[in-house]
Amino acid sequence: MTQQPQQKPRWLKKRLPAGPAYENVKNLIGKDRLHTVCQEARCPNIWECFSQHTATFLIMGSRCTRNCRFCSVAQGPTGPPDPAEPARVAAAARQMGLKYIVITAVTRDDLADGGALFFAKTIAEIRRQIPAAVIEILIPDFQGNAEALQSVLKARPDVLNHNIETVPRLYPLVRPQARYERSLHLLKRVYTSDPKLPTKSGLMLGLGESSAEIRSTLNDLVGVGCRILTLGQYLQPSKAHLPVKRFVPPEEFEQWRQTAIEMGFSKVASGPFVRSSYHAKELYRAVGPLLLKRDNEV
Repeated sequence: MTQQPQQKPRWLKKRLPAGPAYENVKNLIGKDRLHTVCQEARCPNIWECFSQHTATFLIMGSRCTRNCRFCSVAQGPTGPPDPAEPARVAAAARQMGLKYIVITAVTRDDLADGGALFFAKTIAEIRRQIPAAVIEILIPDFQGNAEALQSVLKARPDVLNHNIETVPRLYPLVRPQARYERSLHLLKRVYTSDPKLPTKSGLMLGLGESSAEIRSTLNDLVGVGCRILTLGQYLQPSKAHLPVKRFVPPEEFEQWRQTAIEMGFSKVASGPFVRSSYHAKELYRAVGPLLLKRDNEV
């Protein structure tokens, strides 16, 4: 029997502030043949972020080699990444007046380095066009390729994000092509390589995880040097994706925020609408001064 979708509670209803700024960003992205995770992943914050003239750029196309059961990004890349894309991303960010730029990508297991060099080229192009920019990258696991990760780190991003997404028990169901320990090891490698580089990760709640499992996962993240954490509500993108097991109330998200801070995270964003890059600049600004970063440039 097909499980009927749960009705969304009142706290998951929000106004859509679409307007001229929203349309301007949407048109710019389309004109420059770019992609955003806001659009491809059907982020519930797209209207808010576009209206504030910001977006999270999605590089290397709009199709992914993996088939995570929570994600609405299309599967099956159709060709190699466009070599001109890094320059277009930087130009769009410059035109939008961005000083804090978030770059993510589809997972490209079809590429020898998983697309690591493309991340590095995009960072370099942004540095060339917007020298004062602060750059946050949200990377895949590169299938555990240490050399690929090093090529990204050599490009000197300001924040490195890699989402753990869910608790270990749910990986075979939620992320069948990913490995929990591999993701933890990536974050540990980053911290070992450069302890001053802020690392960031995030979890979706509402997939059937227990409180004990959440706490254990947060302990694991703190143990590998993760400083910034995001916790948000999983929302089912379509009937073909995993159903929501539970809608977590805002007060419980706040409890988890406090718990995570007590466990050792420097900054935590926790709430039903929180996503990986939601208010990313504000999270960085809270952590940056602790790490002697150039906070006053953001």
